[in-house]
This record gives sequence, structure tokens and C-alpha cells, in this order.
Amino acid sequence: MTEITNFRGETDPGGTGSPADAAVQALIRRVGERVRHARERKGIPRRVLSDISGVSPRYLAQLEAGEGNISIGLLQRVAMALDHRIEWLLGEEDPWSSEVLRVADLYRSATSDVRGQVLRLLSPEPPETQRARRICLVGLRGAGKSTLGAMAGTRLGIPFVELNREIEEQSGMPVDEVIALYGQEGYRKLEHQALSRIIATHDTMILAVAGGIVAEPETYQLLLRHFHTIWVRTSPDEHMARVRAQGDERPMAGNPEAMEQLRSILRSREVLYEQALAQLDTAGRSVDASLEQLLALIAERGFLTADAG
Repeated sequence: MTEITNFRGETDPGGTGSPADAAVQALIRRVGERVRHARERKGIPRRVLSDISGVSPRYLAQLEAGEGNISIGLLQRVAMALDHRIEWLLGEEDPWSSEVLRVADLYRSATSDVRGQVLRLLSPEPPETQRARRICLVGLRGAGKSTLGAMAGTRLGIPFVELNREIEEQSGMPVDEVIALYGQEGYRKLEHQALSRIIATHDTMILAVAGGIVAEPETYQLLLRHFHTIWVRTSPDEHMARVRAQGDERPMAGNPEAMEQLRSILRSREVLYEQALAQLDTAGRSVDASLEQLLALIAERGFLTADAG
């Protein structure tokens, strides 16, 4: 008598080997083949995929061999670690057709402007629908994103999330350790995955992101499409003073050129931050005054209403 493994990973010794059972086994094999192919195309060792997704190497090996089942929750984590939607792993249509692969390769090598045009053609949804009631605060460290975001979330009664905290939860280690272990490339991959997960799970929220996210074109375009973005800015002097007030002396310790470097970073990123839908200048303002200004801006622009644009 055939034993059938269900989608909870339980064995049913009473399986009859029916056409439905055969379809389930074919699905398990198809998912395994796609996971293996996607991992190999990205050049990711199984151990690294395990670290990123939180799924054990043994479980991944069984999955890729088509010999084991996997819960929907764990499969979602594997899909996100591979930068794919779970539907891509499950669908019957061949995702490796030459046309699909060619389009994917062309998109990967395209400029951010071309990618944006392609996405607009393929996703004709109006921007206000894609952004829902999500607000994101961008800008350099020390501008007040986390402080104002948390306070605004409390006043408005909506969730406040820091993207770096999501990355830490996903990786199981502090961001500094993520960068030390996987480098900037590994951190940026986790950042993109965390942002995708937040978009999939939150329709209403305030998000604060690290200042360097704007330097990663694909991730920043994803952010701009799915959030009402606000550039929280201040003067270089206040940026530095606020960081030091948080107890971090690194920006100035043994580095007399730190202020000029900060100004240089601001200049280089200014054109990127200006892509945000709105700006909030906190220079010379108290936290309370900046908060009221932020709340007024959100209300005036209708970022939390159904017809926000």
C-alpha cells in the first residue's frame, strides 16, 4: 500500500495511489527541481540558502531531490531567499522557457529607468493602489526617522517597523554581524527580501529604512512603488550631533574629515532622496514640532486615505 505525505509533512499509510496522489507527488518533484535550478542559477550554495531562509540543509536537500514535503510557511521562506514568488515554484507553466529566461536576463542587466518602464507596463495598477496605506521614511541616519516614525505610529494607531530589525529577525543576528559574515551584497539581498515580506504582509504601516537603501536601484524602486515615501532631512551638523547624542562616537573618532565625508554622502544621494513623494526638514526643530509637521504632511497628502496618490 502506498504511503502519501500530505502538505503538513504527515504520512498517510492509507494512501491509494490515486491520480490525485500522483499529482501531489509530481508537484513535490516540480517544486524541488525549481528550487535547485534557481539556487544554482544564482550560484548560492545550499548552506547559504539554509542560512538565509532558516530552512535546514537536510530539509533543503530532501526538497530538491523531490523526496520530502515542506510546509507552505517554509516554502515561502525558501522562495523569498531565492528572490522568487511562491507561485513561481508551484505553477505548472515551465518557468525555464527560453523566452522567460531571456526577459529575466534582460531585466537584470537593464538600467533602473528601463526597469521602471517595464514594471509600469507589466503592472498597470495605479500607484495609489500599489502603495496602499504604507508610509516610508527615508534619509540619512540622524535625521529622526526612527524617533518620528515610532511616535507617528503611536499617534495614528498604525504599526511602525524598522527594516533593519526585520533583517535581524530574519537572519537571527545583528546587522553588523550580517555585514561581517555576508558582506554588503548579502546584507542588500536580505534587505530586499525583508522589504518584499513587509509589502506582502502590511497594507497600513510606517516604515523606517537605512540611509543607504537608495543606492540599491532595484530595492529602492520597489520601495518607491509600494510606499508613500517621505525624505526626512536635516543639516549635516545636526545629523552628526544626533548620532553622537545616541552614544555613537564612531563618526568623529579619529576622523577629522568625517563632516566633509557626511556632506559628500548627502550630495551624492540628494538626487535619489528627492525621488521621494514628500520632504520633511527637521533642522532646528524640536522632536514635538517635527512630529506635528509629519502628521500634518501625512494628512495633507492623503497618504492614509484610499485615494492617496
